[in-house]
Amino acid sequence: MRSLLLAGAIAAAAPFALVAMPAQAQTAVKFDSRATVEAVRKTLRENYVLKERRPALDAALAKGLASGRYTVTDPQELASRINADLDAVAHDKHLGISFNPQVAAELKPGGQGDDDGEQAQFFRDLAHRNNHGVTELRVLPGNVRLLRYDGFMWTGAESQAAIDTAMAFLRGGDAIVIDLRTNGGGSPDAVRRLASYFVPAGAKLVTFHMRDEKPTVSNADAEVAGGRITGKPVYVLTSGRSASAAEEFASHVKGFGFGTLVGETTAGAGYRNDSYPIPGGFVLSVSVGRPELPDGSDWEAKGVPPRLAVAPDLALDRAQQDALTNLAGKAQGPLRTELEWAAAVHAARIARAAPALALAAYAGRYGERSIAVEGAGLIFQRDGGPKSALVPLGGDLFALERDPRTRLRFVSANGAVTGFVLERADGSKIEASKA
Repeated sequence: MRSLLLAGAIAAAAPFALVAMPAQAQTAVKFDSRATVEAVRKTLRENYVLKERRPALDAALAKGLASGRYTVTDPQELASRINADLDAVAHDKHLGISFNPQVAAELKPGGQGDDDGEQAQFFRDLAHRNNHGVTELRVLPGNVRLLRYDGFMWTGAESQAAIDTAMAFLRGGDAIVIDLRTNGGGSPDAVRRLASYFVPAGAKLVTFHMRDEKPTVSNADAEVAGGRITGKPVYVLTSGRSASAAEEFASHVKGFGFGTLVGETTAGAGYRNDSYPIPGGFVLSVSVGRPELPDGSDWEAKGVPPRLAVAPDLALDRAQQDALTNLAGKAQGPLRTELEWAAAVHAARIARAAPALALAAYAGRYGERSIAVEGAGLIFQRDGGPKSALVPLGGDLFALERDPRTRLRFVSANGAVTGFVLERADGSKIEASKA
């Protein structure tokens, strides 16, 4: 298994968390807990990235052995207790042990899997099934182009082609959104390729310090398909689940200043890890390297903070609001109104704007159009046409979710809704009375 910048924000040993053991395979397992713990101690003494922390990790495990804490028969319980003790010392999201005989059997004793073997094929197949992490490409209102990237997967030419295809799509947008909110990390090679579209050719991205080896430097690619992307607003969405390689990319967004981070501070999982087989069918993920950004910093244990802080579920709305507002400032005529109205929809969602009246007051027939209460909102439909949710903009003003260029401004008399005016961004209006 290659060293990866890959972590789960909570679960340890993320590189092999993808390979879940069937429940029936976890029962009636015999193992020597002492031999397991001693193997963990030896592996950490020889490989953990921070030499000054190795004695404290070893002391914690020795204490657990002496107290009988690890004298258990359930392998999952043993893994849980070891992880708790390691976390109390290191708070390292790449450090942890997992019970997984299947992966343990595929790993070489030195900690490296067979790159040409079954495990390497597993990850190649995984990347292929998930389009190498590129899980969604979408055009949003205002020609804002969205890439949802769920993993920095890298198998070589195929992964590069997937990234290049995604970037060709984004290039056509007036603004770009890259969603890393559920991206737990992956390969530095994928980070390099994606970042290369936004930073100068050959730019120093990160230096990796691996064990006692000579540091290695990752530099931006000299060439990318279609050339660098410049002059477009770029927004990168993050959450506490954005980890490791996703945090390296977020660091480049911040360090090179080519985009705006939106959401919440990332996980703070900065180290690179290898996986080692441990007697008893266990796999130990060990941090064996650390990154160093061009300014000498890293993101371990602190994460990368956003410039626009907002709850993760509102990050896309916040990015769209900002992008559309900026685009509207450069537009004129109906297009400017269209972009401003679209931005207002996202602002209202973030502020959770409330209507002036109870939802039921707006329901009813308005000529060939109808409005109904469905769930916690209102649904607008023209006879024979598609349904669209109505987004409250505050007071008696609503926008059509399917078409933010259209608004409904309700009219009331003596506290009762009597009709609405359908307004369009091009200035046209349609008045309708309530039956």
